[in-house]
Amino acid sequence: MSTPFDQQVIEEFRANGGKVGGPFEGGDLLLLTTTGARSGEERTTPLGYVRHERGLLVVGSRLGGPRHPAWYHNLLATPLVRVETGTEEYEAVAVPAEGEDRDRLFSHVVRAAPGYGEYQRNTDRILPVVVLERSDPAPGEGPGTVTNLADKLVEVHVWLRGQLRHVSAEVDAHFAARASRQDGDERPAPGLGLQIRQHCLAFCRTLEFHHTGEDAHVFPAMEAAHPRLKDALTRLRSEHRTVARLQRELAALLTDITRADPERFRDELERMTEELTAHLDYEEEQLIPVLAEIPFPPGPPA
Repeated sequence: MSTPFDQQVIEEFRANGGKVGGPFEGGDLLLLTTTGARSGEERTTPLGYVRHERGLLVVGSRLGGPRHPAWYHNLLATPLVRVETGTEEYEAVAVPAEGEDRDRLFSHVVRAAPGYGEYQRNTDRILPVVVLERSDPAPGEGPGTVTNLADKLVEVHVWLRGQLRHVSAEVDAHFAARASRQDGDERPAPGLGLQIRQHCLAFCRTLEFHHTGEDAHVFPAMEAAHPRLKDALTRLRSEHRTVARLQRELAALLTDITRADPERFRDELERMTEELTAHLDYEEEQLIPVLAEIPFPPGPPA
């Protein structure tokens, strides 16, 4: 739950297009909404940010306190977050930077907002630097304006395919880095990083939500209205179960990324990619002609 001070800032922020007074006046401020790691409830926190080419950067400073803030633990559990800047609101994948990358980004933050350097000097913990990577489809992808359920389905599928490509590209980069290590380097080979973990978990959570919604609401309504689709919907439900099993296996490998087997993860990711790609293609082939006739968002009841 937000503190009374935070709640006051949140209300002022939303009422004034991102403008607030007091200690935040004139600064760059956003609202970050995470999912509680224990409660599962949404938590909104006002945070200062610094712009970077990779996305907006936020720092888990807690004014130099000894422990990471709650919002940081939340985004580790559920990487998909909501960002409000006053002029925009969008979903993002929250990715904590690691190692030298974290140090470079922190230097960038300190140049823009020197106070974070003081916070770091006041604590023994390494202040996390989190990149909020906007998760919208790339320009030119997706249906553009969504006017019916077919457009909405394509929009979701474009996001899922994009995130899957993103994770695959990061895994390829990880193995390229392992292969480039010099002979005689006695350091342990790098394990799976937070970048891979966060994107994979965001993808898995969204996929689970999408398929659960289809099974509970979309498919029963379609089966009742279009009995000829019964066999196709039965197949799609079966594929949901297969994909869910692969998804759970991927998530289990990410429980401890320092001990995860990269080779096994890559194999499981390839299986997921093959199964999900075939599933999405078949679903679009079977359902888009019907869904194109259903307006989205739905209008008021007649």
